[in-house]
Amino acid sequence: MFYNIAVVGFGLAGRLAALELSKQHRVTVFEADDEHTQNSAGKVAAAMLAPLAESVMCERELALMGVDSIARWPAILDQLNSEVFFQQQGTLVVAHPQDKGDLQSFAQRIKPLLNFSAEAVNAQQIEQLEPELAGRFSQGLFLPGEAQIDNQAFYKASFRLLNKRKVKFVFNQRASIFENKVNNREFDYIIDCRGLGAKQDQPLRGVRGEVARLYAPEVNLSRPVRLMHPRYPIYIAPKPNHEYVIGATEIESQDNGAATVRSTLELLSAAYTVHSGFAEARLLNIQTGLRPAFSDNCPQVTQLGQVISINGLYRHGYMLAPSLVADAVARIE
Repeated sequence: MFYNIAVVGFGLAGRLAALELSKQHRVTVFEADDEHTQNSAGKVAAAMLAPLAESVMCERELALMGVDSIARWPAILDQLNSEVFFQQQGTLVVAHPQDKGDLQSFAQRIKPLLNFSAEAVNAQQIEQLEPELAGRFSQGLFLPGEAQIDNQAFYKASFRLLNKRKVKFVFNQRASIFENKVNNREFDYIIDCRGLGAKQDQPLRGVRGEVARLYAPEVNLSRPVRLMHPRYPIYIAPKPNHEYVIGATEIESQDNGAATVRSTLELLSAAYTVHSGFAEARLLNIQTGLRPAFSDNCPQVTQLGQVISINGLYRHGYMLAPSLVADAVARIE
């Protein structure tokens, strides 16, 4: 069947839905922001696919969905006909001696997933995984199978492909959904990916995330590194061309203002304790974003008539979105 479908919201879930549906349907995308979607949580994110690490905080079923999504990402990226960085070399988790308790607590809460489970590593094994961290840490964990992508490259490449497929875009226009209509235009199906834009219709809250993007030519890390710390655990995700995304896990705040001096200092100081080469890094930008979440922090795919909603991805956007979009698309096809 050939359908006329509206995708409302051009963040991560909206892009993935448009990419899949535009293969055989006519798609119109509505986005309240402009084509750069600077306010999209998916554009700010570090784009780590970390089901083992996230299993500490989420249900096992969600973490298993993350394993499924990792398997889907290569095919999604292959269709873009563009080099979008994708890496699956696992994650290294480390802690300074005084924070050994935080590392042990983290290790005890990781849930084994299919063939993946956390592996304790000593100083020698840390050096083998990341030679530039030699002598800095004596204890850690290796989380095999975890991955990451370059979200900014994905955003650009997906927009180019959708334009080639003649997807119609309506930017700078807040969409109103009523029955099977978007802004009084009728569609066969509507995929609602508005995130916090749907807050008036769904019980959502915003969870603040802050990330810094650095150019650090003196740092050579080959995989994401997480630092356990009682106050500000951080992650460091390497991207192409010696760029690194550094962020904290989450902040329970709906403030979408610019990053504070305090949080910036904590992020960058913690990164420096992992690798002193960050001292000479150039700060490219520091961004904040609000991620949509329900009270239980679990995403939902719901359907009411011709309207299918994908929302509440919380801090698991890149880890869960491909599986959630597949669920939504299956309800049409």
